[in-house]
Amino acid sequence: MILVDTTVWVDYFNGQPTPETDRLDRLLTEQEIVVGDIILAEVLQGFRRDEDFEAARQALTKLTQVSLLTPALAIHSASNYRRLRQSGITIRKTLDTFIATFCIENNIPLLHNDHDFMPFEQLLGLQVIHA
Repeated sequence: MILVDTTVWVDYFNGQPTPETDRLDRLLTEQEIVVGDIILAEVLQGFRRDEDFEAARQALTKLTQVSLLTPALAIHSASNYRRLRQSGITIRKTLDTFIATFCIENNIPLLHNDHDFMPFEQLLGLQVIHA
């Protein structure tokens, strides 16, 4: 089971070849890919054309859906944010803290293309799928 971040999905749906989108292509046939509700919203809100929105919606909702945030995970996310800040690292996007904490707590590797996840990997044990 692998969670794929918005950064990879956006490049994937835009046809932007990257090491991460190439890896996603392979993983789609080899592994169970889960889509978080927050990631689903982030990806779908970026489509301008209704046809593209609908095609992406259909593709993403065929994958396993998970809710990334519960009250307990919100508190744990805040604790992780504070731990990183105490180490001199400020995470720019709260959503990244939610995503990383969900993955850490559920032992689910993350495929991403966002350097903001590196401190979670280096200091908090986030498992990352490297392209």
